[in-house]
Amino acid sequence: MNVLLIGSGGREHALAWKLAASPMLTKLYAAPGNPGIAREAECVALDAADHDAMLSFCRTNAIDLVVVGPEAPLVAGLADHLRDGGIAVFGPSAEAARLEGSKGYTKDLCARMDIPTAAYRRFNNAPKAKAYLRDIGAPVVVKADGLAAGKGVTVAMTLEEALSAVDDCFEGAFGGAGAEVVVEEFLTGEEASFFCLCDGKIALPLGTAQDHKRVGEGDTGPNTGGMGAYSPASVMTPELVDQVMREIVEPTMRGMAEAGAPFSGVLYAGLMLTSDGPKLIEYNVRFGDPECQVLMMRLKDDLLVLLKAAADGQLGHMSVRWRDEAALTVVMAAKGYPGTPEKGGAIRGLAEAGSGGVEVFHAGTAEKDGAIVANGGRVLNVTATGRTVAEARDKAYAAVERIDWPQGFCRRDIGWREIERETAGA
Repeated sequence: MNVLLIGSGGREHALAWKLAASPMLTKLYAAPGNPGIAREAECVALDAADHDAMLSFCRTNAIDLVVVGPEAPLVAGLADHLRDGGIAVFGPSAEAARLEGSKGYTKDLCARMDIPTAAYRRFNNAPKAKAYLRDIGAPVVVKADGLAAGKGVTVAMTLEEALSAVDDCFEGAFGGAGAEVVVEEFLTGEEASFFCLCDGKIALPLGTAQDHKRVGEGDTGPNTGGMGAYSPASVMTPELVDQVMREIVEPTMRGMAEAGAPFSGVLYAGLMLTSDGPKLIEYNVRFGDPECQVLMMRLKDDLLVLLKAAADGQLGHMSVRWRDEAALTVVMAAKGYPGTPEKGGAIRGLAEAGSGGVEVFHAGTAEKDGAIVANGGRVLNVTATGRTVAEARDKAYAAVERIDWPQGFCRRDIGWREIERETAGA
């Protein structure tokens, strides 16, 4: 099969790495890709916003499957345009992608389908939102309704933080994403990520992981796109997985079908495991980043076969097998992230780091004069496997030490919750 992968981040490098291992693959293209992806695929200068150019490329190069990595092209309707042109696509329609594109849309679906989630209110202006916040107080969660690259959510522990978050949204800090605000009840518990492959009718449980959203050790500082992850998350027991499928995922699939927008692609549920059971925090309509990296390291089956089955509505014939190992990834970010990152710093030692069961997935990198340089906020994903999360952590951080990049930093406590559980159970 000829495959076109859309995207340029660490998630897409992990997908390219796994797709390239498929015996079913004839040729892998990536648009636009990055220097790491270029080791696995032919990178092409295509703009995902130019739907006609994408369709023309697919026809000219006999593309059998398009895999859309990031959320923005899905929300913008790229999958619809390609499908209308006769191209198979792994990824939801624009209408189904509203599950991520509008937090208010998802909350309304939860209310309609009786899916457990935090209580909420939607607001289209600051005065009403602030009046409501003054009534209910803090802690509370304030979310920009639209896509904000993982940075539009404020977990406000004080009323002042909450009011400031509302101002940020309506004063343009997140662009059009902040034109509407969702104010949510603060939930107490442990977060977990749960993934399913979907073909419009069937949701096939895929895997579990746990992300580390805040920039600093001990889960301190502002939210980011994710500073590291591990898989599997043992807190997601088989019983909890069954409950999440029954109470959250399956009603979502029914609700989307009833709304005329059957969901096809990967459904990523961000969950809070509360004393009252699992509750949905939010949906994403693509693989998590950096959760994808650890899932791909553990997946035993052929990713291409699975994604094509989802695109063709054939998941009923599929199952998913996992390696026994745990996987852990450490995000190396540029100084200044999640604010303005320092770009351009040369990165050395990547070949030495990416050996012995360690993969270094490129995210915000570029090639300049034959050298790899930083070109974004989250720049590298140093990913390792091990018999335990602690062993995977040790391998990943040992690899981090081999990377020479003075302008980079990382959290040093990725996997801490799971390692505490492993230690307690030893």
